[in-house]
Amino acid sequence: MDYTKWFAERLSQLRLDKGVSAREMSLSLGQSASYINKIENRRSLPSMNGFFYICEYLEIEPKDFFDMSIKSPKKNMELINAVSRLPAGKAEHVWMIIKDLADR
Repeated sequence: MDYTKWFAERLSQLRLDKGVSAREMSLSLGQSASYINKIENRRSLPSMNGFFYICEYLEIEPKDFFDMSIKSPKKNMELINAVSRLPAGKAEHVWMIIKDLADR
């Protein structure tokens, strides 16, 4: 498996999910305007600290970056947080709706 390619594609997917350009993300991270572009084009990889800053910017846990079964980690976390604030009966209704949608 080409992990550099996989990393680049995952970063691109998560960045697009957030709705930001590579340049905007780079500058927000305090890097050169081409920082994210270089990673997405497989010309470089971030340092470990850089990776943690990227995850923080994307508002995801580092483990979720590597979990390909989660297409949109930030949205999943927002959903979990929203449901956890509901009373038990309403949370059960949400669960039934999700189950029904997943079964279709």
